[in-house]
Amino acid sequence: MAKEKVCLAYSGGLDTSCILAWLIEKNYAVVCFMADVGQEEDFEAAKQKAMKIGAENVYVVDLKREFVEELCFPAVQCNAIYENVYLLGTSLARPVIARAQIDVAKKEGCVAVSHGCTGKKLNRQPKIKVIAPWRMPEFYNRFKGRNDLLDYADKIGVPVTSTKSKPWSMDENLAHCSYEAGILEDPDTTPPTDMWKLTADPISQAPNEPEDFILHFENGIPVKLEFKENGKSKIVTDSVELFLTMNGIARKHGVGRIDIVSTNEIDVRKELLIEQSAGLTCLRAAHVDLEGLVMDREVRALRDQFVTVSYSRILYNGFYFSPECKFLQSSITASQDGVNGQVRCRVYKGSVSILGRSSETAKLYDTSESSMDEIGDFEPEDTTGYIKVQAIRLKKYGQQEYEKAT
Repeated sequence: MAKEKVCLAYSGGLDTSCILAWLIEKNYAVVCFMADVGQEEDFEAAKQKAMKIGAENVYVVDLKREFVEELCFPAVQCNAIYENVYLLGTSLARPVIARAQIDVAKKEGCVAVSHGCTGKKLNRQPKIKVIAPWRMPEFYNRFKGRNDLLDYADKIGVPVTSTKSKPWSMDENLAHCSYEAGILEDPDTTPPTDMWKLTADPISQAPNEPEDFILHFENGIPVKLEFKENGKSKIVTDSVELFLTMNGIARKHGVGRIDIVSTNEIDVRKELLIEQSAGLTCLRAAHVDLEGLVMDREVRALRDQFVTVSYSRILYNGFYFSPECKFLQSSITASQDGVNGQVRCRVYKGSVSILGRSSETAKLYDTSESSMDEIGDFEPEDTTGYIKVQAIRLKKYGQQEYEKAT
């Protein structure tokens, strides 16, 4: 009788390597799926490792372009951010990874998909069986945590880079690299300096000279990057190349490092060390700045108060494939109509600064109205009635508070 076939989302790391061996123990035929979302990975070595453990086949699917264009750029458009600091690197990659994994599972005739997501996080896959070992008692009672996995890997001869002294769980893509587990579970612990993988130390390794560049946007989407390399001016317009080039420029200046405690949907808090995409950090900063020049005040307020917060939470909690997300995506597109222009930026010692901004299409900024040296078409006395109307409510409030105090 043929074995039932499972498609495992495989990274080559500790968890999924052990899960692959465990699934084979459970008498499944396993096809591994690896998503190339820009991580610095030796995919051929990981493929050979999976085959050596016992995988029947390994698919490596290049998802970088759809990751950038369908997830990262819309996140820039709405200034997506979770709990005021996290730019959602892992969350942004999940939808394209899940979609591609399902495609491989269908192609291979799999009865189920599997992954290494822990029980303290959430996953949602409609209409297909999901084998999530970290939510199955027979797995988590056998493997209490990463130390048990390390012992299991050693026993069955599976090589892993994690050690009991450095058991970090890493999740990398072109939008970030996160680290958790081990000593990092103490929120008052300073991360070891040799843990960081992608970015230069802002103080000891970043260059002593700043680096400038210009970002161009059309309807809120980054469309062109101008920069200098070895003294020569260069222009990049391809979406993936733009993102990767922006990463390269900002990483060497130490942009993107954060140390946070985040809260998930089931209110489990955990410390995360994150190297947020240096490029995503710069793109978002430039986009936020440009909106101040070109975006209608009321549209921006509604977007900031509702769309940005809701879209970020939906991404973080895994509800990308939902009607509410579809609604918000339409709102993002509508809000970015006319967000066109260019922003001059500078990176230096871990920070990104805005040097200036301009737009050939926006008509909201009027120098004569803003000037402190001329009146222009604006009549200051016109504000008197507005101020008096606004004061009616405030006078009543002030009188009420005065009476309470006397």
